[in-house]
Amino acid sequence: MVWLFWIGGSLVLAVIEILTADLTFLMIAGGALGGGVAAALGASLPVQFIVFAVFSTLLLLAVRPWARRRMASTAPQMRTNAEALVGRSATAITVVDDQGGRVRLSGGEWSARLAPAAAGQGGPVEPGAAVTVTQIDGAVAVVVPAALEQASQEPVPHGR
Repeated sequence: MVWLFWIGGSLVLAVIEILTADLTFLMIAGGALGGGVAAALGASLPVQFIVFAVFSTLLLLAVRPWARRRMASTAPQMRTNAEALVGRSATAITVVDDQGGRVRLSGGEWSARLAPAAAGQGGPVEPGAAVTVTQIDGAVAVVVPAALEQASQEPVPHGR
């Protein structure tokens, strides 16, 4: 009956893997399956743990790097977490200057500060003004006024 605990542990690790999508817990789940097979074949508890450790280590060192490379090469490049916020529009809630402020970004309230390039051009951003996120620095959104961002992206007309 010990093998059921190994299988149950493997299933729990697989569910955690679904939430993290890093392939680490999936490899450890594979090791737990190995421990479960050893238990089903009548191996002692120390042997089961050795099988678990060896299988997990082999999967982590051999299979996981290959699987991650494979996933990275076939999946489209997708920005996630803080990286996905760069380039998004936000609205100033308080005055935002190079010392700090607050913005509404993706439905949440973030600490913010003006980017160094924008801090010298035009002063602080007033509440209600649109800004664009240029960087996420820890828990602080580094922003520039939206008008300044649009002006920097407009094509420069060639001389007449």
